[in-house]
Amino acid sequence: MNKLTLMTRLTLGAAVGALALTSCAGTGDDETAPESTPTQDQTQTDTSTSDAQAHDHDPDGGPPPAGIQEAENPRYQVGEEVILQADHMPGMDGAEATISGAFDTTTYSVSYTPTDGGEPVTDHKWVVHEELENPGEAPLEAGSDVVLDADHMPGMKGAEATIDRSTDETVYMVDFAMDGMEMTNHKWVVESEIQPGN
Repeated sequence: MNKLTLMTRLTLGAAVGALALTSCAGTGDDETAPESTPTQDQTQTDTSTSDAQAHDHDPDGGPPPAGIQEAENPRYQVGEEVILQADHMPGMDGAEATISGAFDTTTYSVSYTPTDGGEPVTDHKWVVHEELENPGEAPLEAGSDVVLDADHMPGMKGAEATIDRSTDETVYMVDFAMDGMEMTNHKWVVESEIQPGN
């Protein structure tokens, strides 16, 4: 009889334990899943190889900034098919693209800390002179401190930045497909990062 009572108690204890665990699990209907923490592979602090940070670029880059000069005689014309030779984002290098704008201005690579608390971004390619707050006369020297007026990615607009380098190459907006997403008016690709299309 003691064996039966012990066995009954063990079975009853296991059933109560299972019931308690099941009730703690919840149905998920009234709970919010915790936000996942990005892994090293998903975040990017050195944007010399990748720039959209998984990549938070808006698929529509919008119009060019006010005051920028259209290029008078660009090597690649608006509507021309080209091949990108830039690795700003995964899937960009070697992608087929269409030129959607060509401009003559000074273009900068910058390092900055996002205003939204994100990780510091180094060597972000590219920001044009017209996307800086009160920049003064172009070109700005490497090491100059600036405030970004560009909003290519979250936390960029209003961020304090340092000029890493500059170029006066013609700079382009491009349309291209990346990882199944259509990017329009993507800002920016400089002329040396473009090859003629097939």
